[in-house]
Amino acid sequence: MGRSVSFVSTILVVLMLLLVTEMGSGPNGMVAEARTCESQSHKFKGPCVSSTNCGSVCKTEGFTGGNCRGFRRRCFCTKHC
Repeated sequence: MGRSVSFVSTILVVLMLLLVTEMGSGPNGMVAEARTCESQSHKFKGPCVSSTNCGSVCKTEGFTGGNCRGFRRRCFCTKHC
């Protein structure tokens, strides 16, 4: 009788661990943090006034978007890395 109780309790612990790990996972079964890499645009000329224009130029450079940043209003391109 003692062995069956320890076997059942072991099975319950394993099931609880599986349930907890499934609850913490994302839609694809894995949790991942997205990182964003930045690089100053090489093709954007002049002060960056519109992030939309900056993003368009960055897309021609192979990035996913861009933003105007800093005191000097430079265009920085962004992509997931």
